[in-house]
Amino acid sequence: MKTRFILVSSFLISALSFAAEQRPNVLLIMADDLRDFGGAFTRQVVKTPNLDRLRARGTTFERAYVQYPVCNPSRSSMMTGLRAEQTGVVGNDTRLRERMPDVVTMPQLCKEGGWQSHAFGKLFHLGGGRNTQLRERWMDAGRSWHTAQAYEATETGRKMITGRNVTGGALKWCSWGAADGNDEDQPDGQIAAATVAMIEKLGSTPWFIGCGFMKPHDPFIAPKKYFDLYPSASLKPWHDPAGMDAVRPESVGFGEYGRAFGKFTDQEWLELFRAYCACTTFMDAQLGRVLDVLDQNNLWDKTLVIFVGDHGYHTGERQWWNKNTLFERSCHAPFIIAAPGMKGGQTSRSLVEFVDLYPTVADFCGLKMPHAPAGVSLRPVLQDHAASVKDAAFTLVTRMPPLHAQSVRTDRWRLTRWSDGVTELFDHDADPEELHEVSAQHTDVVTRLSAKLDTLPPFKP
Repeated sequence: MKTRFILVSSFLISALSFAAEQRPNVLLIMADDLRDFGGAFTRQVVKTPNLDRLRARGTTFERAYVQYPVCNPSRSSMMTGLRAEQTGVVGNDTRLRERMPDVVTMPQLCKEGGWQSHAFGKLFHLGGGRNTQLRERWMDAGRSWHTAQAYEATETGRKMITGRNVTGGALKWCSWGAADGNDEDQPDGQIAAATVAMIEKLGSTPWFIGCGFMKPHDPFIAPKKYFDLYPSASLKPWHDPAGMDAVRPESVGFGEYGRAFGKFTDQEWLELFRAYCACTTFMDAQLGRVLDVLDQNNLWDKTLVIFVGDHGYHTGERQWWNKNTLFERSCHAPFIIAAPGMKGGQTSRSLVEFVDLYPTVADFCGLKMPHAPAGVSLRPVLQDHAASVKDAAFTLVTRMPPLHAQSVRTDRWRLTRWSDGVTELFDHDADPEELHEVSAQHTDVVTRLSAKLDTLPPFKP
């Protein structure tokens, strides 16, 4: 009997060890306000060698769309696998747990499944100011993560060698600065260092680590050496072409932001564009430090590596310097996955949504979804980059209640329908920059795509 017990115990220990070995690590890397390529922001202009390294390891989703093009709503949607219409989080002033106190988030699912779960920087939206307990609630420490840590620039990093507010102070956030100090005098450098240290500390223990970079989000501050990579004379910011169709004020150009941007000179557009490029390359350099630790510890075959931006960003298109629109530049965001056992260097043209990330992680980790997701696993596309998992992607925005709009993106079209019945239709085959509104010429398309919008969960302002 004793011998049998030893044999059974040995079998169970071996089985558990095998199961642990099969559980992949999950590394979720997020950039804040990072748009995908297009317009004046191209691979030929912006320097992102480490994103290129990651693309060579994984699959780049060229048509990935967020469900709400603002930080907190997008992150809340992605982390729950639910649309903003379902979470009810449609602004930066509402914590996810205020609307969905019992929802099991993506990192929480892994945490409760036995993974070590740690967050560095901005994964959920950061809030709470100097109230430590409130800041931890915004980060969802203890629920989604075993630990969660936010970071601030050092005293040296807060010293600007050069820079200014390009609105003369009208918009406090709209400033840039070439900072003193080195990378770790800025939050992103500290986030990279902490992420690397935790990966090395955890060793073979299965882990889910969130690495949430703060850049290129405003204020557009990076160490001076990154600005030096972009001489002003080498850059050509976006200029809207003549003959572009006007849209309703609520679509883009609204409020105090629109009034401030409308006063920009060519010089101010140039300064912002240069700063955005510098901040992007600064973020990319920190990404490189994290990829290095995967190289050094032979972790690529054991780790599901995900890189996303939380939404897109206008860098001058339609005279807008921000997100929160239903145009392609705002809804479309970077999305790369490098998965164990999957071929690298792949590019997918399948439409995908950020709500697809949660079921993908659950799939690769062998975990059961705790609720019905709005998305689907992207494993079929990772296995075959020519595969497609859906024929439409959806995004929501809200304005002054009760006005809101939902947008649907298909292979060819983008239809935006406002709650008061106004529609905007763009033909991406002929007009990828969405310059000409064509709903009057294609009423059949409006009808067909409106039917797709009718399948969305209802939104209650």
